[in-house]
Amino acid sequence: MDPVLTPDVLAKLRQPRPYPAVSLLMPTHRREPDNAQDAMRLRTLLAEAERAVRDDPAVSRGRRAELVDRLRRAAAEVDPRHAEDGLVILVAEGEHHVWSVARTVPERVVLADTFLTRNLVAAHAAEQPYWALVVAADRVSLWNGDPERTVERTGDGFPLTRSLADPDVEREQRVGDVPGTFRDEATRRFLREAYERTRAVLASEARPLYLIGSSAALAALAEFGPLSRDAFTIEHGGLAAGPAEAVHRAVEPLRTAREAATTTTVVAELDTARGRREFAGGIDEVWQAVKDGRIRLLAVEEHYRTLVRDEGGHLEPAEEAAPDTRDDMVDEIVEQALERGAEVRFLPDEVLADAGHIAGALRY
Repeated sequence: MDPVLTPDVLAKLRQPRPYPAVSLLMPTHRREPDNAQDAMRLRTLLAEAERAVRDDPAVSRGRRAELVDRLRRAAAEVDPRHAEDGLVILVAEGEHHVWSVARTVPERVVLADTFLTRNLVAAHAAEQPYWALVVAADRVSLWNGDPERTVERTGDGFPLTRSLADPDVEREQRVGDVPGTFRDEATRRFLREAYERTRAVLASEARPLYLIGSSAALAALAEFGPLSRDAFTIEHGGLAAGPAEAVHRAVEPLRTAREAATTTTVVAELDTARGRREFAGGIDEVWQAVKDGRIRLLAVEEHYRTLVRDEGGHLEPAEEAAPDTRDDMVDEIVEQALERGAEVRFLPDEVLADAGHIAGALRY
Protein backbone atom coordinates (compact mmCIF):
# COMPACT_ATOMS: atom_id res chain seq x y z
CA MET A 1 0.00 0.00 0.00
CA ASP A 2 1.12 3.54 -0.69
CA PRO A 3 1.71 6.06 2.11
CA VAL A 4 -1.01 8.23 3.61
CA LEU A 5 -2.53 10.71 1.18
CA THR A 6 -1.36 14.31 1.43
CA PRO A 7 -2.11 17.39 -0.69
CA ASP A 8 1.36 17.09 -2.25
CA VAL A 9 0.75 13.45 -3.20
CA LEU A 10 -2.66 14.31 -4.67
CA ALA A 11 -1.21 17.20 -6.66
CA LYS A 12 1.41 14.91 -8.21
CA LEU A 13 -1.20 12.27 -9.03
CA ARG A 14 -3.30 14.81 -10.90
CA GLN A 15 -0.52 15.70 -13.33
CA PRO A 16 -0.89 14.39 -16.92
CA ARG A 17 0.74 11.05 -17.78
CA PRO A 18 1.69 9.43 -21.09
CA TYR A 19 -1.41 7.64 -22.35
CA PRO A 20 -2.74 5.44 -20.92
CA ALA A 21 -2.94 6.18 -17.21
CA VAL A 22 -5.02 3.31 -15.81
CA SER A 23 -7.37 3.87 -12.86
CA LEU A 24 -9.00 0.84 -11.22
CA LEU A 25 -11.52 1.56 -8.46
CA MET A 26 -13.46 -0.96 -6.42
CA PRO A 27 -15.65 -0.90 -3.30
CA THR A 28 -14.37 -3.23 -0.57
CA HIS A 29 -15.57 -4.61 2.73
CA ARG A 30 -13.97 -4.47 6.15
CA ARG A 31 -15.43 -7.61 7.70
CA GLU A 32 -16.47 -11.17 7.04
CA PRO A 33 -18.45 -12.56 5.32
CA ASP A 34 -18.81 -9.61 2.93
CA ASN A 35 -15.06 -9.31 2.30
CA ALA A 36 -14.95 -12.85 0.88
CA GLN A 37 -16.17 -11.47 -2.46
CA ASP A 38 -13.45 -8.79 -2.72
CA ALA A 39 -10.68 -11.04 -4.05
CA MET A 40 -12.87 -12.39 -6.85
CA ARG A 41 -14.13 -8.92 -7.70
CA LEU A 42 -10.56 -7.64 -7.90
CA ARG A 43 -9.55 -10.47 -10.24
CA THR A 44 -12.51 -9.61 -12.50
CA LEU A 45 -11.65 -5.92 -12.61
CA LEU A 46 -7.97 -6.68 -13.14
CA ALA A 47 -8.86 -8.85 -16.15
CA GLU A 48 -11.07 -6.02 -17.48
CA ALA A 49 -8.22 -3.52 -17.12
CA GLU A 50 -5.76 -5.86 -18.85
CA ARG A 51 -8.18 -6.37 -21.75
CA ALA A 52 -8.70 -2.63 -22.08
CA VAL A 53 -4.93 -2.08 -22.29
CA ARG A 54 -4.35 -4.95 -24.74
CA ASP A 55 -7.28 -3.98 -27.00
CA ASP A 56 -6.42 -0.28 -27.23
CA PRO A 57 -4.68 0.37 -30.59
CA ALA A 58 -3.14 3.56 -29.18
CA VAL A 59 -1.02 1.52 -26.76
CA SER A 60 2.23 0.08 -28.13
CA ARG A 61 3.10 -3.59 -27.59
CA GLY A 62 6.00 -2.74 -25.26
CA ARG A 63 3.88 -0.41 -23.15
CA ARG A 64 1.07 -2.98 -22.97
CA ALA A 65 3.43 -5.53 -21.42
CA GLU A 66 4.71 -3.06 -18.85
CA LEU A 67 1.23 -1.85 -17.85
CA VAL A 68 -0.13 -5.37 -17.50
CA ASP A 69 2.87 -6.29 -15.35
CA ARG A 70 2.38 -3.21 -13.17
CA LEU A 71 -1.35 -3.94 -12.78
CA ARG A 72 -0.50 -7.40 -11.50
CA ARG A 73 2.20 -6.09 -9.18
CA ALA A 74 -0.19 -3.50 -7.80
CA ALA A 75 -2.90 -6.11 -7.22
CA ALA A 76 -0.37 -8.29 -5.38
CA GLU A 77 0.23 -5.43 -2.93
CA VAL A 78 -3.42 -5.33 -1.85
CA ASP A 79 -3.68 -6.56 1.74
CA PRO A 80 -7.22 -7.80 2.50
CA ARG A 81 -6.46 -7.70 6.23
CA HIS A 82 -6.40 -3.90 6.06
CA ALA A 83 -9.35 -3.41 3.71
CA GLU A 84 -11.54 -0.39 4.33
CA ASP A 85 -14.41 0.88 2.19
CA GLY A 86 -12.68 1.41 -1.14
CA LEU A 87 -9.65 0.33 -3.16
CA VAL A 88 -7.88 2.58 -5.66
CA ILE A 89 -5.16 1.28 -7.99
CA LEU A 90 -3.40 3.72 -10.33
CA VAL A 91 -0.95 2.49 -12.98
CA ALA A 92 1.06 4.32 -15.63
CA GLU A 93 4.40 3.98 -17.37
CA GLY A 94 7.07 3.60 -14.69
CA GLU A 95 4.75 3.77 -11.67
CA HIS A 96 1.91 2.15 -9.79
CA HIS A 97 0.05 3.18 -6.64
CA VAL A 98 -2.34 1.38 -4.29
CA TRP A 99 -4.62 2.92 -1.67
CA SER A 100 -7.23 1.56 0.69
CA VAL A 101 -9.57 4.41 1.65
CA ALA A 102 -12.22 4.84 4.33
CA ARG A 103 -14.82 5.99 1.80
CA THR A 104 -16.74 3.93 -0.72
CA VAL A 105 -15.76 4.30 -4.38
CA PRO A 106 -17.55 3.24 -7.60
CA GLU A 107 -16.50 0.11 -9.45
CA ARG A 108 -14.64 1.43 -12.47
CA VAL A 109 -11.76 0.93 -14.91
CA VAL A 110 -10.68 4.08 -16.76
CA LEU A 111 -7.93 4.66 -19.35
CA ALA A 112 -7.03 8.31 -19.89
CA ASP A 113 -4.08 10.71 -19.91
CA THR A 114 -4.66 11.50 -16.21
CA PHE A 115 -5.54 9.37 -13.21
CA LEU A 116 -9.09 9.42 -11.88
CA THR A 117 -8.41 11.23 -8.59
CA ARG A 118 -11.74 12.71 -7.50
CA ASN A 119 -12.50 9.75 -5.23
CA LEU A 120 -9.08 10.01 -3.57
CA VAL A 121 -9.55 13.75 -3.10
CA ALA A 122 -12.93 13.22 -1.46
CA ALA A 123 -11.56 10.39 0.69
CA HIS A 124 -8.72 12.62 1.88
CA ALA A 125 -11.14 15.43 2.74
CA ALA A 126 -13.44 13.03 4.58
CA GLU A 127 -10.58 11.57 6.61
CA GLN A 128 -10.27 14.80 8.65
CA PRO A 129 -6.54 14.21 9.16
CA TYR A 130 -4.63 15.64 12.09
CA TRP A 131 -1.09 15.77 13.47
CA ALA A 132 -0.21 14.54 16.95
CA LEU A 133 3.11 15.71 18.40
CA VAL A 134 4.19 13.62 21.39
CA VAL A 135 6.82 15.31 23.54
CA ALA A 136 9.30 13.83 26.02
CA ALA A 137 12.76 14.94 27.17
CA ASP A 138 14.51 12.25 25.11
CA ARG A 139 12.11 11.70 22.19
CA VAL A 140 9.69 13.82 20.18
CA SER A 141 7.53 11.96 17.68
CA LEU A 142 5.04 13.13 15.06
CA TRP A 143 1.95 11.07 14.26
CA ASN A 144 -0.30 11.17 11.22
CA GLY A 145 -3.85 10.54 12.39
CA ASP A 146 -7.48 10.42 11.32
CA PRO A 147 -10.66 8.95 12.87
CA GLU A 148 -9.66 5.46 11.68
CA ARG A 149 -6.00 5.14 12.62
CA THR A 150 -2.76 6.80 13.66
CA VAL A 151 0.64 6.15 12.05
CA GLU A 152 4.02 7.50 13.10
CA ARG A 153 5.54 10.00 10.65
CA THR A 154 9.13 9.09 9.82
CA GLY A 155 10.55 11.93 7.81
CA ASP A 156 11.01 15.70 8.02
CA GLY A 157 13.47 15.06 10.84
CA PHE A 158 11.11 12.95 12.96
CA PRO A 159 11.38 11.27 15.34
CA LEU A 160 13.93 13.34 17.27
CA THR A 161 15.83 11.36 19.88
CA ARG A 162 18.69 11.95 22.32
CA SER A 163 20.32 10.44 25.39
CA LEU A 164 19.49 11.85 28.81
CA ALA A 165 22.86 10.79 30.23
CA ASP A 166 24.75 13.86 31.51
CA PRO A 167 28.39 13.85 30.35
CA ASP A 168 29.29 16.13 33.29
CA VAL A 169 29.40 13.46 36.01
CA GLU A 170 30.97 15.88 38.52
CA ARG A 171 28.06 18.29 38.01
CA GLU A 172 25.66 15.50 38.93
CA GLN A 173 27.55 15.06 42.19
CA ARG A 174 27.26 18.72 43.19
CA VAL A 175 24.16 18.91 45.37
CA GLY A 176 21.66 21.52 44.25
CA ASP A 177 23.37 22.09 40.89
CA VAL A 178 21.18 19.83 38.71
CA PRO A 179 18.33 21.73 37.01
CA GLY A 180 14.97 20.06 36.36
CA THR A 181 14.92 17.99 33.19
CA PHE A 182 12.93 20.52 31.20
CA ARG A 183 14.95 23.51 32.47
CA ASP A 184 18.21 22.01 31.30
CA GLU A 185 19.76 23.95 28.41
CA ALA A 186 20.41 20.81 26.35
CA THR A 187 16.74 19.88 26.69
CA ARG A 188 15.70 23.38 25.62
CA ARG A 189 17.83 23.10 22.49
CA PHE A 190 16.30 19.69 21.78
CA LEU A 191 12.76 21.00 22.14
CA ARG A 192 13.57 24.10 20.09
CA GLU A 193 14.63 21.84 17.23
CA ALA A 194 11.39 19.85 17.56
CA TYR A 195 9.42 23.11 17.58
CA GLU A 196 11.04 24.37 14.37
CA ARG A 197 10.62 21.05 12.57
CA THR A 198 6.95 20.94 13.54
CA ARG A 199 6.44 24.46 12.24
CA ALA A 200 7.94 23.38 8.91
CA VAL A 201 5.54 20.42 8.65
CA LEU A 202 2.55 22.62 9.48
CA ALA A 203 3.64 25.18 6.91
CA SER A 204 3.59 22.52 4.18
CA GLU A 205 0.39 20.82 5.38
CA ALA A 206 -1.78 22.65 7.88
CA ARG A 207 -3.96 20.39 10.04
CA PRO A 208 -5.34 20.39 13.58
CA LEU A 209 -2.48 19.64 15.95
CA TYR A 210 -2.68 17.68 19.19
CA LEU A 211 0.23 18.20 21.61
CA ILE A 212 0.69 15.24 23.94
CA GLY A 213 3.04 14.96 26.91
CA SER A 214 3.47 15.56 30.61
CA SER A 215 2.52 18.98 31.95
CA ALA A 216 6.23 19.84 32.33
CA ALA A 217 7.00 18.80 28.73
CA LEU A 218 4.09 20.77 27.30
CA ALA A 219 4.96 23.84 29.37
CA ALA A 220 8.58 23.72 28.18
CA LEU A 221 7.51 23.46 24.52
CA ALA A 222 5.02 26.32 24.95
CA GLU A 223 7.85 28.69 25.90
CA PHE A 224 8.82 28.91 22.23
CA GLY A 225 5.39 30.23 21.28
CA PRO A 226 2.21 28.76 19.78
CA LEU A 227 2.70 26.22 17.01
CA SER A 228 -0.74 26.71 15.50
CA ARG A 229 -4.04 28.45 16.12
CA ASP A 230 -5.61 25.02 15.70
CA ALA A 231 -3.58 23.28 18.43
CA PHE A 232 -4.87 21.40 21.47
CA THR A 233 -3.01 19.93 24.44
CA ILE A 234 -3.44 16.52 26.04
CA GLU A 235 -1.59 15.82 29.30
CA HIS A 236 -0.49 12.21 28.94
CA GLY A 237 3.07 11.05 29.48
CA GLY A 238 4.81 7.93 28.24
CA LEU A 239 3.61 7.95 24.62
CA ALA A 240 6.61 9.39 22.77
CA ALA A 241 7.46 5.92 21.46
CA GLY A 242 3.84 4.92 20.93
CA PRO A 243 2.37 2.46 20.35
CA ALA A 244 0.15 3.91 17.63
CA GLU A 245 -3.02 2.52 19.21
CA ALA A 246 -2.28 4.31 22.49
CA VAL A 247 -1.66 7.63 20.73
CA HIS A 248 -4.94 7.19 18.83
CA ARG A 249 -6.84 6.47 22.07
CA ALA A 250 -5.34 9.54 23.73
CA VAL A 251 -6.52 11.83 20.93
CA GLU A 252 -9.99 10.37 20.27
CA PRO A 253 -12.02 11.90 23.15
CA LEU A 254 -10.87 15.44 22.33
CA ARG A 255 -11.13 14.91 18.57
CA THR A 256 -14.68 13.56 18.92
CA ALA A 257 -15.71 16.51 21.10
CA ARG A 258 -14.24 18.93 18.57
CA GLU A 259 -16.05 17.16 15.73
CA ALA A 260 -19.39 17.56 17.53
CA ALA A 261 -18.68 21.26 18.11
CA THR A 262 -17.75 21.68 14.44
CA THR A 263 -21.04 20.08 13.35
CA THR A 264 -22.98 22.55 15.48
CA THR A 265 -21.01 25.48 14.07
CA VAL A 266 -21.41 24.39 10.43
CA VAL A 267 -25.18 23.81 10.80
CA ALA A 268 -25.55 27.27 12.37
CA GLU A 269 -23.54 28.83 9.52
CA LEU A 270 -25.75 27.12 6.94
CA ASP A 271 -28.87 28.39 8.74
CA THR A 272 -27.48 31.92 8.65
CA ALA A 273 -26.70 31.57 4.94
CA ARG A 274 -30.25 30.36 4.30
CA GLY A 275 -31.62 33.45 6.03
CA ARG A 276 -29.45 35.67 3.84
CA ARG A 277 -30.43 33.79 0.67
CA GLU A 278 -26.81 32.67 0.28
CA PHE A 279 -27.66 28.99 0.48
CA ALA A 280 -27.69 25.99 -1.89
CA GLY A 281 -29.29 22.68 -0.98
CA GLY A 282 -29.58 19.38 -2.79
CA ILE A 283 -27.14 17.88 -5.24
CA ASP A 284 -28.23 19.76 -8.39
CA GLU A 285 -28.37 23.18 -6.74
CA VAL A 286 -25.01 22.62 -5.07
CA TRP A 287 -23.48 21.37 -8.32
CA GLN A 288 -24.60 24.51 -10.18
CA ALA A 289 -23.06 26.71 -7.45
CA VAL A 290 -19.82 24.70 -7.44
CA LYS A 291 -19.44 25.03 -11.22
CA ASP A 292 -19.86 28.80 -10.89
CA GLY A 293 -17.29 28.98 -8.09
CA ARG A 294 -19.87 30.39 -5.66
CA ILE A 295 -19.51 27.86 -2.82
CA ARG A 296 -17.45 29.07 0.16
CA LEU A 297 -18.53 26.31 2.58
CA LEU A 298 -19.62 22.86 1.41
CA ALA A 299 -21.22 20.47 3.90
CA VAL A 300 -21.79 16.80 3.01
CA GLU A 301 -23.10 13.92 5.06
CA GLU A 302 -20.36 11.34 5.57
CA HIS A 303 -22.02 8.45 3.74
CA TYR A 304 -24.13 10.33 1.23
CA ARG A 305 -24.02 8.77 -2.23
CA THR A 306 -26.56 9.07 -4.99
CA LEU A 307 -27.05 7.97 -8.58
CA VAL A 308 -27.74 10.83 -10.99
CA ARG A 309 -28.11 11.57 -14.69
CA ASP A 310 -27.09 14.80 -16.42
CA GLU A 311 -30.22 16.19 -18.11
CA GLY A 312 -29.49 19.39 -20.03
CA GLY A 313 -26.87 20.59 -17.56
CA HIS A 314 -28.89 19.66 -14.47
CA LEU A 315 -28.58 16.57 -12.29
CA GLU A 316 -31.66 14.37 -12.05
CA PRO A 317 -32.05 11.30 -9.80
CA ALA A 318 -31.59 7.97 -11.57
CA GLU A 319 -33.26 4.75 -10.48
CA GLU A 320 -30.63 2.35 -11.80
CA ALA A 321 -27.11 2.41 -13.21
CA ALA A 322 -26.73 2.99 -16.95
CA PRO A 323 -23.99 4.26 -19.28
CA ASP A 324 -25.20 7.85 -18.84
CA THR A 325 -25.50 7.79 -15.04
CA ARG A 326 -22.96 8.90 -12.42
CA ASP A 327 -22.54 7.29 -9.01
CA ASP A 328 -19.66 9.43 -7.75
CA MET A 329 -21.02 12.92 -8.38
CA VAL A 330 -20.69 13.73 -4.67
CA ASP A 331 -16.94 13.13 -4.90
CA GLU A 332 -16.81 15.24 -8.07
CA ILE A 333 -18.52 18.10 -6.22
CA VAL A 334 -16.09 17.80 -3.29
CA GLU A 335 -13.07 17.89 -5.61
CA GLN A 336 -14.37 20.87 -7.59
CA ALA A 337 -15.24 22.78 -4.42
CA LEU A 338 -11.73 22.26 -3.04
CA GLU A 339 -10.25 23.31 -6.40
CA ARG A 340 -12.13 26.59 -6.15
CA GLY A 341 -10.99 27.31 -2.61
CA ALA A 342 -14.09 26.27 -0.67
CA GLU A 343 -14.00 24.86 2.84
CA VAL A 344 -15.38 21.30 2.88
CA ARG A 345 -16.88 19.67 5.96
CA PHE A 346 -18.25 16.16 6.34
CA LEU A 347 -21.07 15.87 8.88
CA PRO A 348 -22.85 12.90 10.50
CA ASP A 349 -25.57 11.20 8.46
CA GLU A 350 -29.04 12.78 8.49
CA VAL A 351 -27.82 16.11 9.87
CA LEU A 352 -28.58 17.65 6.46
CA ALA A 353 -31.67 15.55 5.68
CA ASP A 354 -33.88 18.63 5.22
CA ALA A 355 -31.38 20.05 2.68
CA GLY A 356 -31.00 16.95 0.54
CA HIS A 357 -27.96 15.62 2.46
CA ILE A 358 -25.60 18.14 0.82
CA ALA A 359 -25.58 21.93 1.20
CA GLY A 360 -23.44 24.99 0.72
CA ALA A 361 -23.06 28.54 1.96
CA LEU A 362 -22.44 30.85 -0.99
CA ARG A 363 -19.94 33.62 -1.56
CA TYR A 364 -22.62 35.71 -3.29
